[in-house]
Amino acid sequence: MNDLYRAWLGVVSADHTQRAVEGGFIQLNHGKRYGVARLRRGDGFAIYSPTQKYRDKTPLRAFTALGVVADDAPYQAEPMSMGERGTIQPWRRRIEFLPVHRAALRDVDLKLTREPNWGYQLRRGLIPLEADDFEILREIMSIS
Repeated sequence: MNDLYRAWLGVVSADHTQRAVEGGFIQLNHGKRYGVARLRRGDGFAIYSPTQKYRDKTPLRAFTALGVVADDAPYQAEPMSMGERGTIQPWRRRIEFLPVHRAALRDVDLKLTREPNWGYQLRRGLIPLEADDFEILREIMSIS
């Protein structure tokens, strides 16, 4: 996987990450197209989960999934309820998720996390990730 074109870090709660892994897709920023449209086939994709459950403030702070973008363009999924946000028809990308286990943020040393105030950029929901950092995550998280 060293021939990655690019790598990305998505921010998704662990419960939503589980649904994504089971479905083989990623959906970001409540199904908006702009984030997933930035991804290209073959890009590495890591998920950081600040919490276990969406809208829960109890911190998890772990990397929870890892994969590779497996399609050429975003697609719209079937309409789904977002509770009080109403019904949306989210944009998604297919991801070939790798078999991994969680890695706690405190146990991982990445170039990304060495930067002052690095976590502030996570508010965007999707940020570029250096390929070296993706490889570190792959090595730490892989199930043998």
